[in-house]
This record gives sequence, structure tokens and C-alpha cells, in this order.
Amino acid sequence: MAGPVGAAREALGLWLEHLAKERRASPRTVEAYAHAANRYLGFMERHRGESLALADMAGISAGELRAWLAHLRSGETPLSPRSMSQALSAVRTFHKFMDRRLDTPNPHLAIVRGPRVKPSAPRPVTEDQARGLLIEPTLDPDREDWEAARDQAVLTLLYGCGLRISEALSLTRADAPLPASLRITGKGSKTRIVPVLPAVQQAVADYLAELPFALSPDEPLFRAKRGGPLSPRHVQATVQTLRGRLGLPKSATPHALRHSFATHLLGAGADLRSIQELLGHASLSTTQRYADVDAEGLLSAYAAAHPHA
Repeated sequence: MAGPVGAAREALGLWLEHLAKERRASPRTVEAYAHAANRYLGFMERHRGESLALADMAGISAGELRAWLAHLRSGETPLSPRSMSQALSAVRTFHKFMDRRLDTPNPHLAIVRGPRVKPSAPRPVTEDQARGLLIEPTLDPDREDWEAARDQAVLTLLYGCGLRISEALSLTRADAPLPASLRITGKGSKTRIVPVLPAVQQAVADYLAELPFALSPDEPLFRAKRGGPLSPRHVQATVQTLRGRLGLPKSATPHALRHSFATHLLGAGADLRSIQELLGHASLSTTQRYADVDAEGLLSAYAAAHPHA
């Protein structure tokens, strides 16, 4: 830290620099967080009638926080409950930074709840939502860097290769660095070959670079906090936390990332037979139900894939 921080907006600048340089958040993510935090500070400055010192951030009350949320859902351009949840997530992350780095905790934030986001019908996440789920683990200041890299690597495997949680967690140290394709044994001992994108290879490489444990070739690649094998429950709990921070529906599960892998491939023009093989489905009818796309697109893809269509 260059020196004592006196103003709240100076703290904001340091936080955004931390996100960009230390957490390596994308410019788009930094821009979104900056927009939310600037609106937050702007409201508090107008509310109090003065610029805020860093010390003032510790004294922002639960009532003031609720007034800010009420402001977001009013006016000419009110935010949706999901957008409000995302703004609150950004502000919570900002306050966590001030607590950990600038010794300025705010106990009131913990008792303020965001708006209830109505769950939507089960569906794959969008490409933007998938990117958010892959980036968000690296933005949590309460996680060790290696744990954040691990969570990002696991989720990248689910979305980038269409793996089930059990399949991703079955990888051993001998499988990494990841090759250009993986031989995966899925349900019913059915084996398939899955191409590995460079982004997936890089995510696993980043995790390996941070991993604090030495592993033998036959040990599971992904490790829990104390060094044991990572459990499926951890992956599920991680995605549950991330979707709360991002304001995503309950349908945004680890399996939804696999679902999205199939749907986004189909939307980009891949044929159903290829997707069936990548996912390891025994029948094409399973892949049809899995790919939640409009009927016209599905029929078109089926016609291209089926010799008797």
C-alpha cells in the first residue's frame, strides 16, 4: 500500500486496482464492479451531504444500506431484483476489501438481505452467465489463491468440456498438464474422447502452479482445503454461493454448466450426433431433451445429423 488512505473514493480506486492486477478480473468485470460501487458511494454522499472519508464507510448503517437498495429499485430506470443482487454483491466485495486491506470493517452489511430473486424455469445459463461463474471464484478475498484457481479450473472443465462433476473430480495428477483430448469414463463405464480447449488447459495449469500439495501420479488432481480429495458437495456449494453473489436462479447448478456446453454448441451449429458423443449419452433422444433450444433449431440440427430425417 502506497500510504495511508483517507478518502472512500481513494479506497475504491485501490480496490479496482486490486481486482484488475491481483485478482486478474477481466476489464468488463472491473467496469461492472466500478459502476456499482460508484453508484453506491454517490448515493451515500448525497444522503449525508458530504464526501465520505474511509472511516465513514465503517459507520454506514443497515438503514442507509436499505435506503440505497430502495433507491436502486425506484426512479426512471429501476433495477431488476437480479441486477440489485449483483450490485449488492459488488458492494459486499468492496467492503470485504476495506475490512481485510484497510482495517475498516462494517458489521451492518451482514444483516442486510438483498431482494428475493424469483427462480426461473430450469434452463442452461447464458454465455455471459457462464463467464461470470468462471470468473467470480477469483474475486473472493476470503479464498486462498490456490483454492480460487481450483474452483475456477473445475468449473471450466464442466463448461469447457461438458464433464459431469464426478468425471472432473476423477482426474488424477497424471492427467495434468491436460493434453489436447481426454479419455473420460462416464456412466455405465462408457468411455469417450473429449477435446480440451486451450482455455481449459490454462485454467488447470494455473491451479497446478498454485497447488500447495505434492501429489503422486495416481492421486486425485483436485484437493480440498486440508489436502484430501475434493468432494462433489464442495463444487455444488461453491456454485450455490456464486449464483447468490451473481443473482442467478437456482437452476444455475454445476450440471447446468454441462447443459450449457451442449446448448451453446448446438446453437453454434454443432450437430446432435457430435454432441451426443461429447456428452457420453447412450441415445440421441437423451441429447435432444438435454439441449434446451427452440424447436426449429433442434429440428434443423436433427435433420443434419440423422441419415433418415
